[in-house]
Amino acid sequence: MITSTITYHPIGTIHSPHKEIDGVPIQPSGAIGIEGVIELDKEYEPGLKDLGGFSHITVLYHFHKSQGYSLQVKPFLDDETRGVFATRAPKRPNPIGLSVLKINKIVHNKLYVENVDILDGTPVLDIKPYASRFDAVEDERIGWLSSTIHNSAVKKSDDRFK
Repeated sequence: MITSTITYHPIGTIHSPHKEIDGVPIQPSGAIGIEGVIELDKEYEPGLKDLGGFSHITVLYHFHKSQGYSLQVKPFLDDETRGVFATRAPKRPNPIGLSVLKINKIVHNKLYVENVDILDGTPVLDIKPYASRFDAVEDERIGWLSSTIHNSAVKKSDDRFK
């Protein structure tokens, strides 16, 4: 077991129309057209230089409403218990989420984004530019998701991870 402590500090907050956990889209594919704003702390505004040339970003964030974790979970897209690392469930040993969001515009320290599947008030840990050459793979295998992934655009969160 690793004995060192790792500490992260939020760089900003996501503002979204999703005020309650129940009903939040479970992936950006289920949040097409839903807009939000990532408001960075002013001290991080210089870090946005050149980001406007990208169409999408990968946002890493803290599942701040997640309490504890389970190593085996029933994911939103399945009724079978799966290992947490084979899912995107929020109750994880390190409750970190990620979403690929479309950038609509950047004004000062605010990123106006689209396809938001993130709860309002969520702390943002990092932002990285999305580049398909780096981030997409051609010969992927998606395991158990291959039979359920078609539901990701319509499935919403429920109370199973409260």
